[in-house]
Amino acid sequence: QVQLVESGGELVQAGGSLRLSCAASGRTLNTYAMGWFRQAPGKEREFVAAINWSGGSTYYEDSVKGRFTISRDNAKNTVYLQMNSLKPEDTAVYYCAAKKGRSAVVPRMGDEFDYWGQGTQVTVSS
Repeated sequence: QVQLVESGGELVQAGGSLRLSCAASGRTLNTYAMGWFRQAPGKEREFVAAINWSGGSTYYEDSVKGRFTISRDNAKNTVYLQMNSLKPEDTAVYYCAAKKGRSAVVPRMGDEFDYWGQGTQVTVSS
């Protein structure tokens, strides 16, 4: 069993930056691919970014490419999402997810992931 706890969400002005963290316990993350998803009010959950177990492969949703960066520190059992040039449309609850497996392929669909955190709120004001 893996427990995931997100942190770092807050209110920020458009154009600003935030770094979200996802700390894991219960298992070491070096056998898990990790992903970030988000859900805005009244909308379905959507994929944001993911990284494979080693950090060698990443994938981003088109609207965040060039602005967001996913990274991981397996020694700290933590995954990060650096978000720059934030826009009001980035406002959402951001969720961290884990998928067991050492594959070079980066998962992108929510139902591929095995464990989820409780989420952290990101609000971007215009």
